[in-house]
Amino acid sequence: MPTHRLRVPAVLAALVTLLSTLFIGGLSAPAEAATTLGQRAVIEASHHRGQPYVYGAAGPTRFDCSGFTSYVYGRFGKYLAHNAASQYSQVRHVSRSAIRPGDLVFMREGGGGIGHVGIYAGGNRWWVAPHTGALVTLQTLYSTNYVVGRP
Repeated sequence: MPTHRLRVPAVLAALVTLLSTLFIGGLSAPAEAATTLGQRAVIEASHHRGQPYVYGAAGPTRFDCSGFTSYVYGRFGKYLAHNAASQYSQVRHVSRSAIRPGDLVFMREGGGGIGHVGIYAGGNRWWVAPHTGALVTLQTLYSTNYVVGRP
C-alpha cells in the first residue's frame, strides 16, 4: 500500500502550469506566467486581437488606440489616461535603442505632437488599435517617427 497518494486535480493543475510555461510568447500563454509587467501586457494585448477600433472606446470589446493601451495596463493596476499625448506625459521616456516588449510606442504627427499609441511586442512589431474600420492587430511598426515610454 502506498504511503501517500497524489490527487488527480493536483496533478492536472501542475501539468497545466508546466505546459502553459512552454507557450510564453504565444497567444495562449497566461499572463501570470510572464515575468515582467511588459511581457504580461503583451500577452494581454494579444487576447484582444480582432476586436474593432471604435473612436472613444476603452474596452473590453472595442478600443481606440489610447483606450486599448489604457485597458491593457489597467488590467495590471496601472492607470493611463485615455489620450495618447497624456499617456506620453505619464510614462518614463526611454530611448528607442532601449525599447523592450510592453513599452508604449507613441507615433508623432507632422507637427511633432503625439498622435497614436500602441504596445511594443518585440521584433519591430506592436499591438495596436489602428483606425476606424480596422481591428486590433499585431503589425510591423510603419514609421520611425516615434518615441518610447515605459509605464
